[in-house]
Amino acid sequence: MEPLKSNESNNNSELQHARLNNGYSPLKPSAAFIGASWMTLLTGMTSYCIGLYNSDMAYNEKGYYFTILLFGLFSVISVQKSVRDRLEGIPVTDLYYSISWFSTIASIVLLIIGLWNADLLLSEKGFFGMSFVLGMFSALAVQKNTRDLKQFESATI
Repeated sequence: MEPLKSNESNNNSELQHARLNNGYSPLKPSAAFIGASWMTLLTGMTSYCIGLYNSDMAYNEKGYYFTILLFGLFSVISVQKSVRDRLEGIPVTDLYYSISWFSTIASIVLLIIGLWNADLLLSEKGFFGMSFVLGMFSALAVQKNTRDLKQFESATI
């Protein structure tokens, strides 16, 4: 009779068995999800920038909104990385973790304040808000996919 194994060793053997049988690993994102993530990132950023180009704003306002887009995309990637690092046991300082969350919230608040005070139609304000949120969410998904693929490649080598 075979002795009982711990859940961890059972899970590891099942994962290795799944990899040997069909080459599938639960860590690897599908090509469809990777493509959809990149497509939504490009759609969100492009529509936001086209909206800025077509809007009847002064150049300094357009620069403000463009800077908020870049700031928001960078900060949401930073939040995703620091949260994931903590979950995987990689040390992240509390200061960096707090700053990344603060910068994400600050970018959203700055966009809301800017749109609230902007002399734009309500539909234009909604357009900028939705394309901003689409870009931020998809930047998070692209970062997750990139990290998952890198982790999968290093595990299979």
